[in-house]
Amino acid sequence: MAPSLPPLNALRTFAVAARRLSFTLAAQELGVTQAAVSHQIRSLETWLGVELFKRRNKQVILTESGQVYAVAVNQALDEIAEATAALVRADSRGGGLTLSTMSSFAIKWLVHRLSGFLNSHPEVAVRLHTSMELASFAGDGVDVAVRMARKVADGLHADLLLEEELMPVCSPALLEGPRPLRDPADLRHHVLLQDVGISWSWWLDPLGLRGLDGQRPVRGPGYLDSALAIQACIDGQGVMLGRTVIVEDDIQAGRLIEPFSVRVPNPMKYWLVCPPSHLIRPPVRAFRDWILAEAQAWSRLHPAGPA
Repeated sequence: MAPSLPPLNALRTFAVAARRLSFTLAAQELGVTQAAVSHQIRSLETWLGVELFKRRNKQVILTESGQVYAVAVNQALDEIAEATAALVRADSRGGGLTLSTMSSFAIKWLVHRLSGFLNSHPEVAVRLHTSMELASFAGDGVDVAVRMARKVADGLHADLLLEEELMPVCSPALLEGPRPLRDPADLRHHVLLQDVGISWSWWLDPLGLRGLDGQRPVRGPGYLDSALAIQACIDGQGVMLGRTVIVEDDIQAGRLIEPFSVRVPNPMKYWLVCPPSHLIRPPVRAFRDWILAEAQAWSRLHPAGPA
């Protein structure tokens, strides 16, 4: 049997009084009398059998139990407010869905698959927002996000979407010329394009190639957007540390090649994240089911492991 709840009006009154540490200010905020606030607090204390406030002259302070309870009550009320806002957004937007992700993932993996979701769910109007900034989900209108991280912040629902590997990739043109790229040591003759957020040390260190026989490669320009780094690589401007999720299509099309078959796992993973309350929305549930299925299909075709 589920535990019974205290009177919700008393809980709301307690939350405001605990935040303001004043029955008078709480009464002003709630639009009631001070006596009504005092009555609600006493009824809650009686129901709980626990003293929540110490009354000292015209001041009130939280007891130790009251401090602990105030944190839990405010968190619960915030979750109710967020769930209510999500439900209202769902009703006002109809079948709208706003997705936030990195532009490289959108361009190289998501967009050309998205028609499958749109064909299956024509009632859902998808809005795609690309940004390197993490979605706050608090007033930014984002329903669900795809992000790369080692782990996900507490308080969010998270599904592991994709894992990938890192490997050097380059234009086929770099296999020819006066400095052909044939084995890892040949990297010392080439420009290493910097995809910000992906460190070459993750690849060089495990193979003992950090020094590359004492001759360091040229450090190339840095790109905040991986899609830009990929285009520079396709244009023959250097070698980049590719991520299988976003370079696989270019490899299949012959625009990029792996000059040598050496891969290491990427410690960063792709996650689908949203506040738990957003899962009540049918468009969010439908998109989650679809993208998880797409990710599983991709992973079966591109299993992580030795090349």
